[in-house]
Amino acid sequence: MSDFTQRLKRVSVALAVATVTLLSAISIAVPTADGATSGSIVGVANGPFGPMLVAGSGQRAGTALYIITSDLGTSFGCTITKQSVAGMPYVCTGPPTSQKADWPAYTTTGTPVAGAGVKQSLLGTVERPGVGDQVTYDGHPLYLFDQIPGVPSGESWDEATIPADHGSWWLLSPAGSPVGSEGVLSTVTIKGHNYLGAQVIVGGGIAVFPVYSYSGGTGCTSECAVKFSPLYAEGSPGLAPGLSQKGGIVTRSDGSLQRTWGGKPLYLFGDQGGSIGPTGLTIEGNGNGVAESGGTFALISA
Repeated sequence: MSDFTQRLKRVSVALAVATVTLLSAISIAVPTADGATSGSIVGVANGPFGPMLVAGSGQRAGTALYIITSDLGTSFGCTITKQSVAGMPYVCTGPPTSQKADWPAYTTTGTPVAGAGVKQSLLGTVERPGVGDQVTYDGHPLYLFDQIPGVPSGESWDEATIPADHGSWWLLSPAGSPVGSEGVLSTVTIKGHNYLGAQVIVGGGIAVFPVYSYSGGTGCTSECAVKFSPLYAEGSPGLAPGLSQKGGIVTRSDGSLQRTWGGKPLYLFGDQGGSIGPTGLTIEGNGNGVAESGGTFALISA
């Protein structure tokens, strides 16, 4: 059995264990003597990749809360705009009751409430037409995705190409930093050459997207990190056959962990070009050579 297959099996076991133990691990706020609050509660649970924020109230209480890297301030990558993906209608977000949205917003009708382990000072809201008052944490709008508590199945989804949300989805820690996953590093062929890539989830299936180095190291933040999402990390990655162990981890300025290769921090391109044909997904690698925030991004030979 290969190393990365063993890694995937261990992650599956961790998810199963988390499903059983999550409900007893969620930290939520207790209403005061004045009565129950109308604000949505944000709690904490121990997930397969460490402590993560979860919905502490509502119909999906206990399920993970997510952020997308293409949201920044009042500019949103995940919107209620209808799109067509492979001939099928697609809507990224909407109110929690939406039956059409893939990633419903976690909204509130009052001031959001911090459960034990959650910082009230980091909670906020952003008003979004057609969505409601979406709960934010350290400025990150929060989204729902899962139906089953304890199984964060939306972690490391990359929707740069299909559908066109131009961002990566990650869990969020109580400190307000993205929670990375172990993941699998692999190779992707672009114009006849093999480059380093990461296995990500696209539309419910697994694909390999190229990863990029940045001459500015971990200095890609704010608007730069919207265009090129850091490849957030946790633990050691699985490696596809043929790859030698050059992986590592570096701590970013916000406390999050980022995957490295040969000492170079890795990024995913938010506008990664690709197309689906008779042979499957073809990747363009069009982030190669892009200059941003005083540095340049480059593909990494595998």
